[in-house]
Amino acid sequence: MRILSSQVKEHVGESIHIEGWLHKKRVLGGLTFINVRDRGGLIQVVLQDKSEVEKLRGLQIGTVLAVDGKVIEEPRAPGGAELHDASLSIMVPVTDEPPIEIDKPIPHKAENLDTLFEYRALNLRNLQEQKIFKIRASLLQYLREFLNQHDFTEIQTPKLLAGAAEGGAEVFKLDYFGQVATLAQSPQLYKQMMVGAFERVYEIAPAFRAEPSATTRHMSEVMMLDIEMGFVDSHDEVLDMVGDMTLYAIKQAYTKHAADLKALNAPELVVNGKVPKITVAEIHELYSKATGKDTTQEKDLIPDEEKWICDYSKKKFGSELIFATHFPVEAMKFYHQINPDDPLTVMWGDLLFRGLEIATVPLREYHHEKLVEQMKKAGIDVNHPGYKYYLQAFKYGLPQHGGCGFGIDRLVEKTIGLSNVKEATLFPRDINRLAP
Repeated sequence: MRILSSQVKEHVGESIHIEGWLHKKRVLGGLTFINVRDRGGLIQVVLQDKSEVEKLRGLQIGTVLAVDGKVIEEPRAPGGAELHDASLSIMVPVTDEPPIEIDKPIPHKAENLDTLFEYRALNLRNLQEQKIFKIRASLLQYLREFLNQHDFTEIQTPKLLAGAAEGGAEVFKLDYFGQVATLAQSPQLYKQMMVGAFERVYEIAPAFRAEPSATTRHMSEVMMLDIEMGFVDSHDEVLDMVGDMTLYAIKQAYTKHAADLKALNAPELVVNGKVPKITVAEIHELYSKATGKDTTQEKDLIPDEEKWICDYSKKKFGSELIFATHFPVEAMKFYHQINPDDPLTVMWGDLLFRGLEIATVPLREYHHEKLVEQMKKAGIDVNHPGYKYYLQAFKYGLPQHGGCGFGIDRLVEKTIGLSNVKEATLFPRDINRLAP
């Protein structure tokens, strides 16, 4: 029976069988030590018999092998135990020298990222690199836990569309049996439609953005969490739900992955019970006064403002998370609700974390006639088949609702303290990369 590396110490004094990859080999004091990697981590094997050592001649890191040996307690070894009197069985020999060293730290400097992605299938065999994606998987689990606990139903919506959900030209177009289809920028229309059935829904899925951007924060394919919740009393109710969800996920990660986050040099988490809120106009004023750079005429926050206000929030409110609210009406999407108390602003907030927007959280216009008016004003053909069924849901009754588009890649990046959203993505897609 195969024993995983994480279980080896439970079998001290016993002879066991392990299987995995040759991760490292070294000779010390006349003995040959190898590290074998499996999904549980590493186990050290001591080879004394020269005939067993000979089996490794000409073989490289990545060779798949099986080892039978006796478990000896050894505090200096990975996991606190190692195998002695070992015999090897080579299952898949690797004779080509790998182009990168997976048993050493992999630098994430900007100039090394192309190499990082070119050999992604290999560098993810590095245990340190794997920590990023184990934390990512757990963050998704924690987000789902929170939403399921709050009566949200998980849905899956089409990614081939007859129109662009948010309008604009930044969509990928393709031939669909003679028709022009687009890849979904978001499940925006569908999740709003589903409020009419389930009240509260969410989806975790890819979204596609044909943005010609080569920045540390943009990709052409992103993983998004999309939420929609109906029968809400106010915009604050939606903001608080998204804020509480984010706090839950990040706190869980920092508790259950404390050792991994420390190993990855993640910054100390600074949050409190609620995510503070501040208007965009107030941010512009504070930033302009503090820096001397006037942004009061900007309709959105510039990247430097996002960084500045997060630092400000950390010091003033004890929170690295902050909502920027009440965006100007000039920046609105057709489905946003205009602020009834101030028609120059929209019921829309952005959730910022450690200097980066990770979610857009608006209240939706839910009156059919008003929505049609806003769509026409935005230059959208309300008779287009891409919008016909969307409007149908409003015609037959939707309550006041709101939700968010939440960037999973950005959440992972900022939780760990990485410098580029692509580092938090297994196989990133941008204007320069379509493979691997």
